[in-house]
Amino acid sequence: MKHKKMILIGLILALLVASLAAIASAGGGGELAQVRAVAAQFRRTEAAQAAGYDLVPGLDYCFENPGVGAMGYHYINVAMLDLSLDPLHPEAMVYATGPGGHLKLGAVEYIVPAAEWNAAGNTEPPMVLDHHLHLNEALGVYVLHAWVWRNNPAGMFEDWNPNVSCP
Repeated sequence: MKHKKMILIGLILALLVASLAAIASAGGGGELAQVRAVAAQFRRTEAAQAAGYDLVPGLDYCFENPGVGAMGYHYINVAMLDLSLDPLHPEAMVYATGPGGHLKLGAVEYIVPAAEWNAAGNTEPPMVLDHHLHLNEALGVYVLHAWVWRNNPAGMFEDWNPNVSCP
């Protein structure tokens, strides 16, 4: 009887740990939950535009990587493109096309100009939310996506989301 109780307690503890891990990975805990809460005010592109986020000429299209997924449309606050990163003030809001062609917030993106970062003598890529940004050579920036408003089966911090497509 005592052995069965120990097994039951072990199973309950394992379920509790698994549940907490699932909540945390879904953005339900810590900094990701704060990022999601802050980004909630920008669910509509009009709100993002009023706060200084907008489509940038030359980058005003839906980013797609056929066979891998898409990102969507990047509304960037160019005034925030500097060497500092604040998890609660992402440089871009990323919108995916939803039902009826309406844009829906999917991710936030952190962006640091690579030339300036490197010229400042930094030897490691910038970091936010305990993740290093990676270099997008084509655009000359370090970037990191956080899919806080749309599930990304490829991973919370992956660029391309297989659940997103461009019209």
